[in-house]
Amino acid sequence: MTSIFALLAVVALVVVWFISMYNSLVQLRNYVDNAWAQIDVQLKRRHDLIPNLLETVKGYMSHERDTLEAVTKARTHAMEAHGPADVGVAEGELNGALRGLMINVERYPDLKASANFLALQEELASTENKISFARQAYNDSVTRYNNRIQTIPTNMIANMGGFTKRELFVLSDETERAAPQVKF
Repeated sequence: MTSIFALLAVVALVVVWFISMYNSLVQLRNYVDNAWAQIDVQLKRRHDLIPNLLETVKGYMSHERDTLEAVTKARTHAMEAHGPADVGVAEGELNGALRGLMINVERYPDLKASANFLALQEELASTENKISFARQAYNDSVTRYNNRIQTIPTNMIANMGGFTKRELFVLSDETERAAPQVKF
């Protein structure tokens, strides 16, 4: 009789341990999803700022049509991207287009002094910082999650529960790794 109780106690402990490990994996997966949602919020904010920025500079930079179209095209591509890899590439293209725009702004002193432009510049710089922090938080969450699903013994539970490795949000080339230039 005692051996049956001992066996039941061991089985109960294994079940409790299994449930605990499974729940911790669910929590980590939800942290990753939340961190990605935070990046998405900041990217949307950035994408929403760009038309205002373009509208402000359009009157001053009427001869820079190619630059303005490049930013618009890159913004559209970035808004359509899905997943960390695609978003990383698309946002890199958008960063490059915005850098080109900001370089051209140097030729227009009246634009650089415009209150609207200065406010948008500040908003864009603030948003870039928030995106950077959101990327860092996302990558930290993904690393914790990936470590958990790949280490023993939780990897067995992760395999049974369908938990899969997540991608880090990595910038795709060296030009994207440079800080965006929003200096005027």
